[in-house]
Amino acid sequence: MALSPLNAISPIDGRYRSKVEALGNYFSEEALIKYRVLVEVEYFIALCELPLPQLESVSNSVFEDLRGIYKNFTAVDASAIKEIEKVTNHDVKAVEYFIKDKFDALELSAYKEFIHFGLTSQDINNTAIPLSIKDAMNDVYVPEYLAVLEKIEGLAKDWAHIPMLARTHGQPASPTRLGKEIEVFAVRLKEQFNLLNDVPSAAKFGGATGNFNAHKVAYPTIDWKAFGTKFVQEKLGLHHSFPTTQIEHYDHVAALFDGLKRINTIIIDLDRDIWTYVSMDYFKQKIKAGEVGSSAMPHKVNPIDFENSEGNLGIANAIFEHLSAKLPLSRLQRDLTDSTVLRNVGVPFGHTLIAFKSTVKGLGKLLLNEPKFAQDLENNWAVVAEAIQTILRRESYPNPYEALKGLTRTNEAITQTSISNFIDTLEVSDTIKSELKAITPSNYTGI
Repeated sequence: MALSPLNAISPIDGRYRSKVEALGNYFSEEALIKYRVLVEVEYFIALCELPLPQLESVSNSVFEDLRGIYKNFTAVDASAIKEIEKVTNHDVKAVEYFIKDKFDALELSAYKEFIHFGLTSQDINNTAIPLSIKDAMNDVYVPEYLAVLEKIEGLAKDWAHIPMLARTHGQPASPTRLGKEIEVFAVRLKEQFNLLNDVPSAAKFGGATGNFNAHKVAYPTIDWKAFGTKFVQEKLGLHHSFPTTQIEHYDHVAALFDGLKRINTIIIDLDRDIWTYVSMDYFKQKIKAGEVGSSAMPHKVNPIDFENSEGNLGIANAIFEHLSAKLPLSRLQRDLTDSTVLRNVGVPFGHTLIAFKSTVKGLGKLLLNEPKFAQDLENNWAVVAEAIQTILRRESYPNPYEALKGLTRTNEAITQTSISNFIDTLEVSDTIKSELKAITPSNYTGI
């Protein structure tokens, strides 16, 4: 059965494929194979540039032909490697044999035993996968993140002067401004994103158990540690982890996943707040012709974009959590659990992208219902009690908190009139009374 969006097991490759298609260039099986080919080719070129004595005769002119092996890599090439793997039952060895065939075609057969020279498969995987994650972050994740941030910042600016009744513990509290409440999320996101920039894209490169054993025994006078660091950091643009066991210790990528999880958590918080504001009628939603909100209730326009976002972010965070908790753990010099887990790296990125797009879509459908904001403020004059008692404290008025508590902690409605009548009973100057009466739920919004 040919794979299609209708028969895919994962909704990432099914229902939501169009939203995450760009990630296929970094996290698909074909992409992983291509990144492995890239590392193997660049490693061979680095050995030529060192140079190893046996590679001194390799002309620089062939380097671009070699790079063409991965730059012009196609699905046909990936399929050819998978066919080789059926025989080798080893994915990285299949890549090595594929490149050897390419060397034959380029008349470089004399040098093909220096492909994968002295390496173990994890020297390839632990450079290819961090490189793919780094590229996916820069090329796909960051633009989608910035789209969310830009939308949030735009709304914060648009709504900067909209007074709003705050609610702490679900109860009316000191008024705020809608724009400020939205800006809180923008600042939180930016602070967490800045932390991501401090996380190195780390890679392991050091042979079977991380000590360059095979390299050193073959060429004992070469500083292989310096070579490895230069190759990883200058050729691949990654951070060289050293010392290591057979595998990368994954502490840095765990930190990355934890950072991505925190960003997702902030957006879940935003999704839930906006959902609640919609339920409070603070926002209407734009209606699209032909859309149905409920199969039974024709009047409904549901906040489905925020629900979709929250659900996908929850799945993403669960997987990011497992990745960050599991990957740094490996028995002795290595076990294989990291290999199968790393094949799922693209999954939380996929759910994250789906969620980001849903949040942006939902925010774009919001219509401000200003009369509802004003109505809630007018119905909650009790919230100015904090302002009144604070000014009375300033004036050294006796027991101001207790006086306001007696006024407001009743089951009777507190209105502008009852507040004004209370102020008239206070033994303060007319100037202070005027100052107190000028305070309203709409203007008591702080800075």
